[in-house]
Amino acid sequence: MSPLNTHPEPAVAGTLSIARILELPAVAAGEPEVLGGSSLLQSPVRWVHVAETPQLADLLSGGELVLTTGMTFGDTGSGVAEFLDQVRRAGAAGIIVELVASPAAQRSPAIEALRRVAAQSEFPVVLLHRRVRFVEITEVVHRMLVSDQLAALERSRMIHEVFTALSLQNATEEGIVARAAELIGAPVVLEDVAHLVLGFDPGPRPDAGLLSHWPERSRRVGYLESTGRGMGEENWLQTPVGIQGQRWGRLVVPGEPGNDSDAAMVLERAGQTLSIARLAGRDQKELLHQARAGLLHELRQPHALGAEEVLIRAQALGLVESPHYVPVVFRLDKHRGQTPTGVQLRERALLDAINAVVDSTRSTALAASLQSGQVGMVLGVGAKQLEEPLLERICRQLAQGQPAIDWSVGVGRGRRGVKEAAHGLEEAIQVAETVATFDTRARPFYRFADVRLRGLLALMREDARLKSFAEAELAGILDPPDEPALELLGLYLKHGGNKSALARTGFLSRPALYARLEKLEDKLGVSLEDAESRTSLHVALLWLGLGAK
Repeated sequence: MSPLNTHPEPAVAGTLSIARILELPAVAAGEPEVLGGSSLLQSPVRWVHVAETPQLADLLSGGELVLTTGMTFGDTGSGVAEFLDQVRRAGAAGIIVELVASPAAQRSPAIEALRRVAAQSEFPVVLLHRRVRFVEITEVVHRMLVSDQLAALERSRMIHEVFTALSLQNATEEGIVARAAELIGAPVVLEDVAHLVLGFDPGPRPDAGLLSHWPERSRRVGYLESTGRGMGEENWLQTPVGIQGQRWGRLVVPGEPGNDSDAAMVLERAGQTLSIARLAGRDQKELLHQARAGLLHELRQPHALGAEEVLIRAQALGLVESPHYVPVVFRLDKHRGQTPTGVQLRERALLDAINAVVDSTRSTALAASLQSGQVGMVLGVGAKQLEEPLLERICRQLAQGQPAIDWSVGVGRGRRGVKEAAHGLEEAIQVAETVATFDTRARPFYRFADVRLRGLLALMREDARLKSFAEAELAGILDPPDEPALELLGLYLKHGGNKSALARTGFLSRPALYARLEKLEDKLGVSLEDAESRTSLHVALLWLGLGAK
């Protein structure tokens, strides 16, 4: 059997285990010898109970360390097996037996029986070779239990205060993870649901291989919905991060902390703090978006605020005073089958990207959603001559990494004041709406001078007189819509009325093209050879295209 001083695992500080109790002077004076269950000496002890009767079912509630003099063992040790079985079934953590009170001749068979039964059971059994005072043991242990409970409460209070302070200080994710690793005394890793590392701290003993093949290793550790050890090859201690049903990651301790219970408490508080930080950051950004959108909306009204008040409010929302301001509007292209929620998500992603790019250029702007699918911005520029290169840089950086540009950019005239520039957003909206009708976009952004006739028609799109004119011009192929005829007319006008040039595109054979054009003239009731007719039809088609978009 194993003598006491050969146990490889030390008692865990802060946990009252059997091993810690055996190290107490009051117990060590009895020269304790571990007869069985040495692997369970780290089991926590909830209480100490002195018992001399095997009927323990109603006396124990689990987790007790039983002290006995073995009065019920009998001279031959016949009662040893039944007594140990009753103690184990009652949920005790272990048993300490003192058999030195009886004559040596009588206790030897009982000791041999105790050794034999203990060796066959994985249950902590300790034999004392010298007499001790049980009252002294119980007094010391109970005092330690109370002390440990107070220490645990103090530790819990301290951990709570640490992470509460981190929340109030708007600590970063890296800062929260680092504090958790410091409190646990072991490495801590924050990962997302795809097992990508968002932050980590190596703890007091850095290991170069901590993150080696991390995704593969982490996938072998099953996710839990509560704090605990995941099943798998590496059953790391972990806690989920995020609110219930919306987990976005987890904290794990890829190693062995000194105390699982303490480490679990730290992980839980760290996880809660990370969740709060993520929600707070999102809420703060949302409030900022709303405030900026509110100011832009006010500035676009006829009864807008005074110039001085506008400047003060704009500066409070991050727009630094500049000598020149430019109104810009980003208009998202419509995707077939996309829901309003999908548009909102694209709009928010574009808004976040715009803010990030503007920050990277060391500029400032008021950017916010104007309406569904539109993001408006009043951009501060250091000098009027810097307007063009700054806009090109912003648009170029926004386009980087994008598989395709699915937005149009309209720019209004720059102004010296924020208020005047905000009024120019209407102009930028019209330009962006017009550019959205273009088949191709050769420029990163457009102004009214770039959209020409389309721009004018876009401004007059809702004019009832223009509507009547266009519908009258196209009446022969618009009511009902004749798509092939509309397509042919568009191609014919695109080639400047040149039949030969249109025929060379391979759209139709020359005889078929001429025949189709004659039918088109009959439907329209005009001659396509007439320049004024072609101009009128071109204006009508442009108006129709603006309405279709």
